[in-house]
Amino acid sequence: MLTKIKETTEFIKKSIDFNADLAIILGTGLGGLVDEIDITHKIEYKDIPNFPLSTVQGHKGVLIFGKIAGKNIIAMQGRFHFYEGYSMQEITLPVRVLKMLGIKTLIVSNASGGMNPDFKVGDLMIINDHINLFGTSPLIGPNFEELGPRFPDMSQAYDKELINRALTIGKQENIDLKIGVYAGVTGPTFETPAEYNYIRSTGADAVGMSTVPEVIVARHMGLTCFAISVITDSGVPGEIVEISHEEVQEVAAIAGPKMALLIKKFVEII
Repeated sequence: MLTKIKETTEFIKKSIDFNADLAIILGTGLGGLVDEIDITHKIEYKDIPNFPLSTVQGHKGVLIFGKIAGKNIIAMQGRFHFYEGYSMQEITLPVRVLKMLGIKTLIVSNASGGMNPDFKVGDLMIINDHINLFGTSPLIGPNFEELGPRFPDMSQAYDKELINRALTIGKQENIDLKIGVYAGVTGPTFETPAEYNYIRSTGADAVGMSTVPEVIVARHMGLTCFAISVITDSGVPGEIVEISHEEVQEVAAIAGPKMALLIKKFVEII
C-alpha cells in the first residue's frame, strides 16, 4: 500500500505543478460546486496509477485542480465505496495521496437518510461525529508510522472550529443547518425500518454508505476534517417510503446549490 501511495503521488506531482492546502470530496449533492471552481487542470481517475474507478451513477471520476474564492483547492469529483467491491485500503488511498500532495484540510460531502425526527428531506446536516458500522476499518493491517500512529485518537474527528464557522455562514446566508452524528454502513441496500430503528438507537441522526473510512484515514494522517450531509430520505417511523438511487440524486440536486454556496463561503474564510 505504501508503495502504491508513493507511486501515485509522484505521478501527480510530475504531471501537475500545483500546491493546495484544501481538498474537497464531491459526494452526492455537491457536484454543482464544480461550476464554482476556476479549473486549471484535470486528471481522469483511469489515468492515475493505482486509483480505483468510480462505478456509481452520478460519481464522475475526475481529479480537479483549481481555485475557489482565490484559493487553490483539489477536488475529487466522484468517490469510492466499500460496496463497490474495493477494499477499505483501496477506497481511502486517494485521501492518503492528497495528504502526500500537501493537503492540510479535508472537506467531505455525502447523501444520507435522516433518522432524527427534527430533520426533513432536503436539509443539510453538519457532521459533528460518526459511528463506524462498517464492521471493519481502513487501518486494519500493518501500520506505517510515516503515515500515522498505530492507534489514532478520534475524539475530535470533525473540527469544532470549522463547524462553528460553517454555522456562522449558515446564519449569514439564511441557510438552515442541522448538526448531528453520521452512521456509516456498508450498503448497497437502503435500510429496512428495523435497521433505521437500530441505527437510531446507537445515537446516530443520519446514515449513509461513505465518509467514515475517509475521515478515519484523514485523521490517521493528521488532516483537519469537515463533513456535511444532504438528507435525501427519511428513516423516521411513519415517514419511511420506498426510495431509489435516482430519487436520492434528485433530492441532492435540489439541495446542491445551498451546499455549494455554503462551501464556497466556507473556503473563503479558512
